[in-house]
Amino acid sequence: QVQLVESGGGLMQPGGSLRLSCATSGFMFSLSTMSWYRQAPGKEREWVAKIDILGSRDYSDSVKGRFTISRDNAKNMVYLQMNSLNAEDTAVYYCNTRMRAADYWGQGTQVTVSS
Repeated sequence: QVQLVESGGGLMQPGGSLRLSCATSGFMFSLSTMSWYRQAPGKEREWVAKIDILGSRDYSDSVKGRFTISRDNAKNMVYLQMNSLNAEDTAVYYCNTRMRAADYWGQGTQVTVSS
């Protein structure tokens, strides 16, 4: 059974940093591309970043240069380091993997950026 469990969200002031974690189980993590998405209030879920099995990274334009995705295949973990946070980053952040055309999601972790 595929399980994705996000953690690390919270309340942060503008300009601050947070590191999100996603613990995974139930699938071949090292052979899976992993992604982060987010959903702000009243908006559709949007893709944020992904890292493939070779460690190649890609980011949405809105977070490029501020966020860094990484993975630890030994621990079956994926991370999202978020720097220079601003109010537009406020959202629920979700860990994602796709296998055989099916998307798997965690429960999400809330990130709120406010002064």
